[in-house]
Amino acid sequence: MYKDIRPQLLNELSEIEKAGTTKSETEITSAQGSHVIIDGASFLNFCSNNYLGLSNHPEIIAAVKVSLDEHGYGLSSVRFICGTQDLHLELESQLTKFLSQEATILFPSCFDANGGIFEVLMKEEDAIISDELNHASIIDGIRLSKAKRYRYKNRDMADLEAQLIESQSARRRLIVTDGVFSMDGYLAPLPEICALAAKYNALVMVDDSHAVGFMGATGAGTPEHFGVSDQVDIISGTLGKALGGASGGYISARQEIVDILRQKARPYLFSNSVPPSVVSGSLKALELVSSSDELRTALHSNAKLFRELMQAAGFTLLPGEHPIVPVMFSTESEAVGVAQNLHAQGIHAVAFSYPVVPLGKARIRIQLSALHSQEDIRECVRAFSQSVS
Repeated sequence: MYKDIRPQLLNELSEIEKAGTTKSETEITSAQGSHVIIDGASFLNFCSNNYLGLSNHPEIIAAVKVSLDEHGYGLSSVRFICGTQDLHLELESQLTKFLSQEATILFPSCFDANGGIFEVLMKEEDAIISDELNHASIIDGIRLSKAKRYRYKNRDMADLEAQLIESQSARRRLIVTDGVFSMDGYLAPLPEICALAAKYNALVMVDDSHAVGFMGATGAGTPEHFGVSDQVDIISGTLGKALGGASGGYISARQEIVDILRQKARPYLFSNSVPPSVVSGSLKALELVSSSDELRTALHSNAKLFRELMQAAGFTLLPGEHPIVPVMFSTESEAVGVAQNLHAQGIHAVAFSYPVVPLGKARIRIQLSALHSQEDIRECVRAFSQSVS
């Protein structure tokens, strides 16, 4: 059988290559950080989700080592059989408190969290209204549900209201949005979304993976940033970005929503528990985030400096306040060429072009970290300038 399938797969791979969308992996032989080792050389790293620089923080590493001795390597079980430790309950409690919600449930990843909630919560008589640029995990999770599907234009509140009007016959409705749209660094207009949800009696869900830990006064994410934490019914998020960068995800929500997920969410019921070392590291990450705003301040200061220097150097940036800073180029080939030139100068950054982003919207997405020094940032800007001269 495989001899018949192999030519089809080779043809598909060839088409991906011709389209210029082949994804290659860069082998890194160091810990994650502002500098990484690639091919034996040190590179400045400007494309990681390590926003707060916690991926290799010594206090997190120490906490993980202790947990390995006290709680072991893995649990070989799902949560409801024999896979729940005191660490899991403590992390769920701390996330609930941090995010100002009623309850939290851990998942192996945020992809699993988004993959598990819609099928449980939304039935045939219900409607899900989703931003067109939502993360792939939201799109896939919605597909698992039998609810009616509506899509509104990115951050377009007039279109969202139109979809709410069209879906008024549904038993229950859920508006779902990314808190931060990661390809652009744009924030969802949560106050306006929550106002429309109140007007049309809908629930609000926010995937805040690219915000929790550093957006908002205490780092609790975009709902806190906009002052609408009490109006958001469901928050999905990850432990794999700002909160230590390992793995694991969660749903933090109204009590009854979490309760029903514990009973019916398939990725929760049929996946091994999050490893105790990851849970312990995440608890330490939450402690670090909650105890000081030093890392958040450094991160936002770095993003501001990079934006100012790049604009002064004549580059076109998408506007915003997030540490995701897309540097825009007029053609796909120019973006790819600049990324190659940056690599030659020891800057690790990735170009995105059509069809990953719209035609004519090619970019290099720079992601700042609290670990970057001002000299790191100035070196990156110098490398950009030299790459286009």
